Amino acid sequence: MLKGIKGDKVIWVVVLLLSAISLVCVYSSVTALATRYKGGNAMYYLIKHGVIIGFGLLLMYLVHKVKYTYFSRISQIAVWIAAPLLLYTLVKGISAGEANRWIGIPGTGLTFQTSDFAKLALISYVARLLASRQENIKDFKTAFLPVIIPVGIICSLILPANFSTAALLFLTCLALMFIGRISLKYMGLLLAGCVMLVGVFAFVIMKYPDSLRRGRTWKARIENFRSGNSEENYQADQAKMAIGTSGMIGKGPGRSDQRNFLPQASSDFIFAILIEEWGVIAGAFIVFLYLVLLFRGVRIASRTPKSFGSFLAIGLTFSLVFQAMINMAVAVNLFPVTGQPLPLVSMGGTSIWFTSIAIGIILSVSRDTDMLSNGAVKDIKKEKGDQLAAA
Repeated sequence: MLKGIKGDKVIWVVVLLLSAISLVCVYSSVTALATRYKGGNAMYYLIKHGVIIGFGLLLMYLVHKVKYTYFSRISQIAVWIAAPLLLYTLVKGISAGEANRWIGIPGTGLTFQTSDFAKLALISYVARLLASRQENIKDFKTAFLPVIIPVGIICSLILPANFSTAALLFLTCLALMFIGRISLKYMGLLLAGCVMLVGVFAFVIMKYPDSLRRGRTWKARIENFRSGNSEENYQADQAKMAIGTSGMIGKGPGRSDQRNFLPQASSDFIFAILIEEWGVIAGAFIVFLYLVLLFRGVRIASRTPKSFGSFLAIGLTFSLVFQAMINMAVAVNLFPVTGQPLPLVSMGGTSIWFTSIAIGIILSVSRDTDMLSNGAVKDIKKEKGDQLAAA
């Protein structure tokens, strides 16, 4: 299997490092969860998480062996599946609090967030559309509308249950549209329209929160973030305490105090627990790893000769890194609580698998590019050899 690993080796190293860090941090942070549900058996969660990560790495390996151009055709089907899945989730999905975000996988006992599938489908589909319309990319009817319509539909279906995911996906698609040379005039009008809609949305939330299903939740998060209300902003305050008491080298592995008080210590706020136990230096190292992932993803996109590969690699890279930065910003109280996990580090299930698939696709683009480069080098060497033989 190791001989079959292709693609960007640096990304493989980053993934393995984040996976190893995840195992250590999850095992340390599930103490309260294990006490509540498993009689203090934290090993249960470690084994479960290890199996999930192991399967995720297997998925990554299998996907990276697939030629990335196949995902262009798959995206056409996937985006049509994503929309009804999201609609079904809103109506019949499994609820967590006030939001229906999950649906069950029949016969497995597992659930997955349909928004994770929708992100992959939409980014791939937008990459396909941008690549196929480069000759008329500045046109409103043949380029801008075909791209923005599916983006608007998918993001609108995610929005009621998961505002932060919808916003991140929309920003990722905007970045792709900008890189894909969509007319700045149309993008400017789109942004102006979005600003107006956000203003109306915020006004409705603050003045008439009961008119929306999650209106009161969104209103409370905004107000608590602005006011710093300690009683209502409990999770953010516990995360700040964890980080504030860490020091440069931390308290040591397994010695976190706030893991017993943070409700989402092993998922949404695992970055705070990591810093508390391993220190600010470890936190900076995690940021560095995601920046390396960003750099390598951009490098892959810039080296890929085909437009679809470039858009696909940069879109998926942006999506993962944006999510990571948002999660870490929430942990240090720069942003309101969003519920975004830290990719490849937070404890999770199918979310880790979809992240693994996304990285597998990026590696597939890299693998194909490397094969083309090696083929070109061989051709040049062969040509020089023929010239020498002829001489």
